[in-house]
Amino acid sequence: MSDVTQLDSQIWQWCDMSYGQNKALCLELQDSCQVNVNLLLLAQYLDITLDVAGPREYSVQQWQMLATAINEWDERFVSPYRRLRRLAKTRLAENEYQQMLDVELMMERKAQRTILNQLSGILPSGQSSNLVSYLSLFGLGDADVNSMGMLAP
Repeated sequence: MSDVTQLDSQIWQWCDMSYGQNKALCLELQDSCQVNVNLLLLAQYLDITLDVAGPREYSVQQWQMLATAINEWDERFVSPYRRLRRLAKTRLAENEYQQMLDVELMMERKAQRTILNQLSGILPSGQSSNLVSYLSLFGLGDADVNSMGMLAP
């Protein structure tokens, strides 16, 4: 397994655990602020994991670049599919709804790979935590991030 594939797998597993512990907050930010949950969880991951290579704080501009890299995929595929899944929820059997969730998760995984590919090509140049830098794109600041209290797995 290559280093990038292994990192992709590690981050995906970590983000899955963190999402499970922070689901309500993630969905609230997604629905009310249009925060991308993949980027939110990646920012959290980068803030709480240590890297022997040095600091990994990315700037607001770098987070904007990452958001732009997956924007078309999200707008054309993930968001419309998510709306369809939510609309269909009351009309589907449990196993059918789960299948829809699985497809959405597969699309989210593709988005995360795109993010990681972009991330591998940029050097960190931020001055704040990644959560603060990313969420500032949505008008949220230090106090908002601190009040969120995202749990770490």
